[in-house]
Amino acid sequence: MSEIKEEQINLAVEMLRKGLDEKKLRAKLGENWEEIAEIARARIRARDKFSRDDLWMDLEGLRYATHEVVARYRAERLAEFGVKSIADVSCGIGIQLIFYAMKVEKAYGVDIDPKKIEFARKNAEKYGVRNIEFINADSLAPETIEHIDADVIFSDPARPPEMPERRLEDLLPSPLEVYEAYKAKTDAFIFDLPPQIRRERVPWKGEFEYIDLFGHLNRLTFYFETLAKADRSAVMLPKGVRLESDPNLENIVTWTEEPKAYLHEIPQAVDYADLINELFHAVHGNLKMLLREKRRVLATSDEKIQSDYFKRSYVIVGVTKFHPLRINDFLRKEGFGRATLRISIPENEYWRFRKRIEANLTGERRAFVFQFKDKAIIAETL
Repeated sequence: MSEIKEEQINLAVEMLRKGLDEKKLRAKLGENWEEIAEIARARIRARDKFSRDDLWMDLEGLRYATHEVVARYRAERLAEFGVKSIADVSCGIGIQLIFYAMKVEKAYGVDIDPKKIEFARKNAEKYGVRNIEFINADSLAPETIEHIDADVIFSDPARPPEMPERRLEDLLPSPLEVYEAYKAKTDAFIFDLPPQIRRERVPWKGEFEYIDLFGHLNRLTFYFETLAKADRSAVMLPKGVRLESDPNLENIVTWTEEPKAYLHEIPQAVDYADLINELFHAVHGNLKMLLREKRRVLATSDEKIQSDYFKRSYVIVGVTKFHPLRINDFLRKEGFGRATLRISIPENEYWRFRKRIEANLTGERRAFVFQFKDKAIIAETL
């Protein structure tokens, strides 16, 4: 690792972008060419995840790294509690750790993988952060626990392969083990958990904060009671709007069997946090629920409503039978040239279905197609 130079990675990035093959990479980059090429590939893929394009990571590190927008938000939230020190006991390549460190006096970064620790150290240098003590060790080892003296313990454990049900016991390291190891030192813990986990499986009191990033469910952060603001919350980033659970609110959520004039996509974070009623109160419009599926939650209204609490809002152009030929006929008559499907459909069937509904379209307008029972709702963005 220490022998790899920035100029080698930059050269690899340039070569990969030109589409040069493995033989040419090996010839130009030397004996460490595979590791250099992987760092370069990670940098290319990370261009939309971080504000910097010179970070150190492998592809696995990139996959599990916290998006910079999320890392910054969580660090700013932590700063509201006046925390002086924090330990990230599964820090990976260090992105969340680095942003936490910007808001505290002292930070610890622990990871059992020496490569990840070296990446994290280099990344801290890139961001100009110098108050982190890096520890290449097992975070649950007695000597590691004894050494760390932090106000807050944060852990973003590795997820196992897809399982029928997410459980704390299956995460690495398990939050249950982290809590037992460090509970004598602090009562303030933050755990990054799979959003799909059932809340009743988490045995502590605190806040479940679901984070929506660019319209997609990204994170579930669990804050122990000492750092909690509510029982449940949802945050839409990068907009920065937030909803909190309020058991005293009157339930104003009602359903309709017919779409109205406008359609509104509710973020998954709001749905997972069970905050649809809170959203209805925050929006102050005459909303009705239309659809609630795993991947898509829709509300509808007679009046035009635009709100940062929505993922996106649309005006409904028309409703037709949900069949590709009927949809195609409607789009052609209305002057549409393209269509984006907002339906639950297997990935291997998506493009075939879309090709059929876009056949021979020549217009300039883009339609968004939703499925509601046996109907297709055709809409345009507001």
